[in-house]
Amino acid sequence: MQENSAQKDRDAFESGLGAAMKEEAEAFSVAGRPLVDGGITRGRRRMVLRRSATVTGSVAALALIGLGGSYVTGGIGTSQGGGNGAAVGARSSENTGEATGSSPEQQVISTLEELLPEAKLSKQPSGGSTPAGVRKRSSQSSAAVVYDDGHGKAALSVSLDRQNPKEVAEGDLACPDKNFTPFETCSAKTLTDGSRLVLFKGWEYPDRREETRWWYADLLTPEGYRISVHEWNAPAEKGAGVSRPAPPLSLDRMKGLAQAEEWRPLFASLPEPEASAPRPPAPEGLSGDAILSRLTELLPEGLTVKESGKQEAEYAYVVVDDGRGKSFVQINVQPGMSDVGSDAEVLDDGTKVVTHQGPGEKGGAGVKMREVDTIRPDGLRVVISAFNAANQNEAASREEPALTLDQLKKIATSEVWLS
Repeated sequence: MQENSAQKDRDAFESGLGAAMKEEAEAFSVAGRPLVDGGITRGRRRMVLRRSATVTGSVAALALIGLGGSYVTGGIGTSQGGGNGAAVGARSSENTGEATGSSPEQQVISTLEELLPEAKLSKQPSGGSTPAGVRKRSSQSSAAVVYDDGHGKAALSVSLDRQNPKEVAEGDLACPDKNFTPFETCSAKTLTDGSRLVLFKGWEYPDRREETRWWYADLLTPEGYRISVHEWNAPAEKGAGVSRPAPPLSLDRMKGLAQAEEWRPLFASLPEPEASAPRPPAPEGLSGDAILSRLTELLPEGLTVKESGKQEAEYAYVVVDDGRGKSFVQINVQPGMSDVGSDAEVLDDGTKVVTHQGPGEKGGAGVKMREVDTIRPDGLRVVISAFNAANQNEAASREEPALTLDQLKKIATSEVWLS
């Protein structure tokens, strides 16, 4: 009994820690440092390294959006393209005993009642909260409900915002990097009216440990009106079992919902976007472009680069193939670090080197990882890892990583990182 209790405590702690880390990651800058200082244990350093890499894809695609608020209402009107707002409001008021249309959340819900097919909206399970990415947007209105059309309950959230289209980051309305955020389908395009639209089908958990599916439509109009619609095939984003094979609304339906004219009055009621603060100076250290270029040049002969990617600074990756399957290789180059641990090998020039190999920390069955972690006397730290999989979230695609420890060590200790 004591062992079971201890396990439950560990599970609860890990669940809470994961949720908190995800919330911070949603608002994390692409320029965030992927490694923590050397005083932290190796295990935690490596966990942060992996999570920071995931941020690359999720920031580019909108970091994962959760659910916020709660709502209880009765049946929904049958109109899909419009409806009797007064009748809807009266019905909601009759069921909840509260005045309608008085809060931004209620206005969003009333509009949803007009636009959605006939179904029930009910209170969201406990644990949902307004996502960090949405909270950090100015002047936003949002609502989150559980949608039930008789084929299984599904979480649904909508957020509205006004932004300056010229100040929206290029990667903010784009598909994520599939090496970090696997997806079924994703499209990012500019519509004929100048709006930018992303339609995404993926999974809540990149490693697919649960079959919770996550779909969204994200639209930014030329006037700066932005609407994000997210849905899951479970009553909650996390912590609830899958209730149906797929979320209820198709991507075409999500697109239509995002483009509906009924949102215009709500957008017009939002304040003008605030002037953005001056951008912080560029991070110290090598740019992601420089790291990627130098990494590619240092790869052993016989490897073909199939895919590649990078952060703004300090991080890059390649997917290579030598004819025996794809292998994911990532590298961090970061100045100003303190140490890599007491078990390091010390080279003639004072560089400390630590090597690791073993099972991958995430991903599918059979994933292996090799890693070389180095730090020079001036504090420049270079960490390079290779996997026997095409990315960190998939099962093994070959027997061993494409690079040996000696090859990884040669890359990490190369003089090219000093300039």
